Amino acid sequence: MPVHRPGATGDPAPARRSRRHDPGRRDRLIDATLRVIAERGVAGTTHREIARAADVPLGSMTYHFGSLDEVLAEAFTRHAEAAAKVFDERLGAATDRDGAIEAVITLVRDDLLGSPDDLVLAVELYVAAARNPALRAVTQGWMQRSRRALERHFDPTTAREVDALIEGLVLHSALSTDPMTPDQIRHAIERYLR
Repeated sequence: MPVHRPGATGDPAPARRSRRHDPGRRDRLIDATLRVIAERGVAGTTHREIARAADVPLGSMTYHFGSLDEVLAEAFTRHAEAAAKVFDERLGAATDRDGAIEAVITLVRDDLLGSPDDLVLAVELYVAAARNPALRAVTQGWMQRSRRALERHFDPTTAREVDALIEGLVLHSALSTDPMTPDQIRHAIERYLR
């Protein structure tokens, strides 16, 4: 007895599955990458983990990104842009030097140190950028944008030094078992800027 095979001569071809229209998938993958980095670090970030976190097929990673380095660069760029936007908003709202000093204090105390995930992402970016020139370009762009925001109220030399102070305060808080208190952060910034 002959075996009947679907799609054989005389049978209609099986219906093709329609491709799921998902225009936000690439953005979700970038967001998922940030979540995976915050949870597992750059070393534990893989195509498979990102796809799992985004709840998409693994093939979506290679469809949207040429390499893991590419998605890491895009994810860290998104993180850096969000942080730079906060710099712009805080310092843009300040109307004088005293207001700018308060903006810097609030920026460090509430924005940069406010979220444990953001703190981990910043440290992961610093470490990864030390080895990866593409990520070093991300950190350089972030520093330049931060300095431009600071230069609204401080001369370029002071802006660069304050930016370094901010980065140091963030790293110290991320790595210390006894991080500075909000009052100590205020004191450090005021001591330098007043």
